[in-house]
Amino acid sequence: MPSSVAGKVGSFPPPFRNRNVKANGTTIHVRSGGKGPAVVMLHGFGDTGDTWAPVAAALVEDHTVVVPDLRGMGLSSHPESGYDKKTQAHDIAQVMDTLKIADAALVTHDIGNMVGYALAAQFPSRVTRWVIIDAPLPGIGLWDEIIRSPALWHFNFRGPDVERLVKGRERTYLDRFWNELSANPKAIDEATRRHYARLYGRPGAMHSAFNQFAAFTQDAADNKRLAEKGKLPMPIFAFGADHSFGMKMAEMMRLIASDVTGGVIMDSGHWVMEEQPQQTAAAIVKSIRNK
Repeated sequence: MPSSVAGKVGSFPPPFRNRNVKANGTTIHVRSGGKGPAVVMLHGFGDTGDTWAPVAAALVEDHTVVVPDLRGMGLSSHPESGYDKKTQAHDIAQVMDTLKIADAALVTHDIGNMVGYALAAQFPSRVTRWVIIDAPLPGIGLWDEIIRSPALWHFNFRGPDVERLVKGRERTYLDRFWNELSANPKAIDEATRRHYARLYGRPGAMHSAFNQFAAFTQDAADNKRLAEKGKLPMPIFAFGADHSFGMKMAEMMRLIASDVTGGVIMDSGHWVMEEQPQQTAAAIVKSIRNK
């Protein structure tokens, strides 16, 4: 992989092209490039698919890399419904169909983890391996304990006035996540903060983001039913940040998967791609290329 993964946020190399894909009643913005075995990378809240640019640049040498923005986020459209993660998994499956990708490795973070599980559990033959990073899955493991943490008050921050409170103050709202859930807030630089604040300030963006969290109760019920069908068969590489979930990621995944390798991203909080981009990219690339 390149010796450095620094650069302008969201800067994908020339082999990548941008397109809007009609999928499952919505429009998904997708960056794709390269040739070879496919890798699908799913982001979370507080960023977009742009977060994966350094890893995509490394993997595109020998993989077909697909980087969507999730439903209602980034440059994807903002439908009123469909924010449960089972529905969003169908979004991704249909993107894969459009791109003629039968199966792919998964790389996910944050809410991307939740969509990733719904994809892997509903379509296990389409996921060859999965790198999952630093966020819990609704309904799995210690979920009921996790959601009582004061640090996660945003899970239930919704209602008729939340959008009015945040409108025009998206940067202030997002700064709270970057500052409080990181080990080193200065690692999330001004250019990165401005970039994502602009995207989350687009019409409908925060409404959709709040709907991602509002769906967690349904997601928890869905995940419990999916887990009852049996453990995931594909190899899974579970990474947590040392200032966040750490090895709890691997412990959680062993409840729902039979082949789990754990690892820790050091000197980082939740925002591993921003705080420790080289270390995180190296761990992902090794996991994807390790046969």
